[in-house]
Amino acid sequence: KAAIGHIGLYRAEKTLNPVRYYVRLPKKMPEHFVVLCDPMLATGGSASESIHILKTDGAKNIALLTLLSSKQGVARIQKDHPDVSIYTAAVDPILNSKGYIVPGLGDAGDRLFNT
Repeated sequence: KAAIGHIGLYRAEKTLNPVRYYVRLPKKMPEHFVVLCDPMLATGGSASESIHILKTDGAKNIALLTLLSSKQGVARIQKDHPDVSIYTAAVDPILNSKGYIVPGLGDAGDRLFNT
C-alpha cells in the first residue's frame, strides 16, 4: 500500500540554494507516514525545501532518511523542522566551499547518473 512521490531539486552552484524542477506527490498526504529519502544531507537546503513542499501538500508525519550527513545539515533540519526525525548512517564534520561533505562520498548525482 506504499506510494512513491518525487521531488526534483538541484542545488545552484553559485548560491548553494535549491532549485525546484519537478514535484509529483501521492494524494492523501496527511494520512501517511512519509519517508523523505536523500542520499546526502550536506547544507540542508534541499532537504529543508523538500520538507517544506511535503508539509505544504499536507504531510504531517515525516522522517528524513540519508546515507551521509554533515553536522551543518543536521543542525539546519533541526532548526527549520524540529518535528522531523533524521535517520542517517554517518555524520561527517564539515563542508567545503562548494557545500560538499568532507570527507564525504563524492557527488551523489554524479554517481547516480554516471556523469
